[in-house]
Amino acid sequence: MFSGIVEECAVLVAVVKERENVHFTFKCSFVNELKIDQSVSHNGVCLTVVSLTDDTYTVTAMKETLERSNLGLLEVGDEVNVERSMMMNGRLDGHIVQGHVDQTATCIDIKDAEGSYYFTFKYAFDKEMAKRGYITVDKGSVTVNGVSLTVCNPTEDTFQVAIIPYTFENTNFHAFRIGSVVNIEFDIIGKYISRINKLI
Repeated sequence: MFSGIVEECAVLVAVVKERENVHFTFKCSFVNELKIDQSVSHNGVCLTVVSLTDDTYTVTAMKETLERSNLGLLEVGDEVNVERSMMMNGRLDGHIVQGHVDQTATCIDIKDAEGSYYFTFKYAFDKEMAKRGYITVDKGSVTVNGVSLTVCNPTEDTFQVAIIPYTFENTNFHAFRIGSVVNIEFDIIGKYISRINKLI
């Protein structure tokens, strides 16, 4: 379980394919605090630490994860947003994030708001999935590349988020361009409410 408050950007230093799996090796400042079998969110995807060196750690993604997320597009040198699992004795500064990416979205617009930025994303809309809560709602929560954000101006298949300078500089939002592919996780509370409504 995560909060969507990114700790930093980790740098991808190696990619090794093994049959249908891919092993990603990263560098970040808290490598010496990690343990084997620990969960870490990478661009919003929960992955398990499988090996460690003095300054790197490795995680493994399976085929389904690669197909559902943007991890398969990563190249050595890319930055990913990382967050260790949430501690239950602290404040929930973001929202409840499972680290289970629902699908990808594409950045279709970036507007400078005189210091901050508005990013617009488009995703594949599925009417049946929407009935199950896979949608965005105005002022609701959404996770983009692991970042907990508030939705504004949603349509059937797009939504916008406002990014303050701190978030822009300390996550990989600063690397987004028109056409960038991101991971999105819809709000779990909306999914539960939609499911309950179908059962009533």
